[in-house]
Amino acid sequence: MTKIRGHLVRISMEMKGNNFKSKKPWGGRFKQETDRRVESFTSSLAYDRRLYPYDLAGSVAHARMLARQGIVSPGEAEEICGGLQALGEELESGNFRFDESDEDIHMAIEKALIARIGKTGEKLHTGRSRNDQVALDLRLYLREQTDLILRLVAALKKRLAATAKKEIEVVMPGYTHLQKAQPVLLAHYLLAFWEMFDRDEERLRDCRKRIDVMPLGSAALAGTSLPLDREYAAELLQFPRISRNSMDAVSDRDFVAEFIFAASLLMAHMSRFCEDLILWSSREFGYVEISDAFTTGSSIMPQKKNPDVAELIRGKTGRIYGNLIAILTVLKGLPMTYNRDLQEDKEPLFDTVDTVIAAVTILTEMIDRIVYLRPRMEAEAELGFTTATDLAEYLVEKGVPFREAHGIVGRIVAYCLDARKELAMITLKELRGFHSVFARDVLPRLKAASSVSMKTTSGGTAPERVAERIREIEQGE
Repeated sequence: MTKIRGHLVRISMEMKGNNFKSKKPWGGRFKQETDRRVESFTSSLAYDRRLYPYDLAGSVAHARMLARQGIVSPGEAEEICGGLQALGEELESGNFRFDESDEDIHMAIEKALIARIGKTGEKLHTGRSRNDQVALDLRLYLREQTDLILRLVAALKKRLAATAKKEIEVVMPGYTHLQKAQPVLLAHYLLAFWEMFDRDEERLRDCRKRIDVMPLGSAALAGTSLPLDREYAAELLQFPRISRNSMDAVSDRDFVAEFIFAASLLMAHMSRFCEDLILWSSREFGYVEISDAFTTGSSIMPQKKNPDVAELIRGKTGRIYGNLIAILTVLKGLPMTYNRDLQEDKEPLFDTVDTVIAAVTILTEMIDRIVYLRPRMEAEAELGFTTATDLAEYLVEKGVPFREAHGIVGRIVAYCLDARKELAMITLKELRGFHSVFARDVLPRLKAASSVSMKTTSGGTAPERVAERIREIEQGE
């Protein structure tokens, strides 16, 4: 949102003692004041105040639409918009004083507007309910935050691709079941996460399409008899579509659940990468050195260097999963249409947005400060019989059925284990003891670099395939 600037006017909306009587905008049919404990229990102001820029933007658009339709006069619309502008300046500067009796940011702004400009302010809510108002604010907020997260994910992908290009010659052991499996390029490993984050980006873009629908004009649940121009309001707020069913529009939080789901997968992918960094930075692996700037020490053990940033990303992922379960649980049993339960959508959503932004930002920076310990990676790639599959495929090329080849190589591995030697140490004479088709051309295949270079299938780890993928990424695919 564009920052609102100008002259700042301070207004006080603080409670004046224990006998303060709060006049509710909906209080006409009520004979008793709201219990103070109910006010506290039902208030969302402590956390939904962050929606104020979006509430102001929606209210300005609504006022201008009302004037266009002759429901309020042009002068009244200008007075309303001017009052909202001034309130926006106060809110942005931190000088706005909230009243704890206000239920939410929407009521706080409306009450302050009426206090500022008088009865004209009472016309702003014409043809509008808090039901469609809050749905609008959430969509405006989440649309903007999704765009920010999309930019951050794009930067993370770019950093991964650049690192892959830089480290394209490094061979490392690939793992399944956390056991050494086959040699791969470090670049191929890094690009695997690029693909994950690319899917995350695609999901967020798709989710954004369903966020970008304007509910304003649905009123409480049935629409309104007033001649609103919803298309004009949508144009002012840059929505490409308007909602088509007023009941659905005010009760729909699918877009919130969908966003948190997409965010959960994004966090899962970051968590998986961080899990590897945590393991790889240990002495037992010794594959990476994470910068001191992204690690911490121990309060008692002077030698410790802990990968706390990676661990916290991994830990915060569980909290985002919890947010997804929370919103799904809120939605699962709601009767149509709006219910106050939907107030509980905001804290999980806001926490998810804040956590994802922080995690993506710091991971992107940390990636630049990781040193990959090439000698250790390449030495470990030669160990653990990582070229056993290459040996079996050699036999297949010589006409041996794969299942037979698999059994032969299994026996070779067992022989090496007994002899305490790696595959690269075995002699041709020893190999021929297991099958006569082995020839001198088999020996290069027992090296990790040779194994990698032969994985030329599309999507494989061969250097030319990985380089090809990097070029596609750089060219925008």
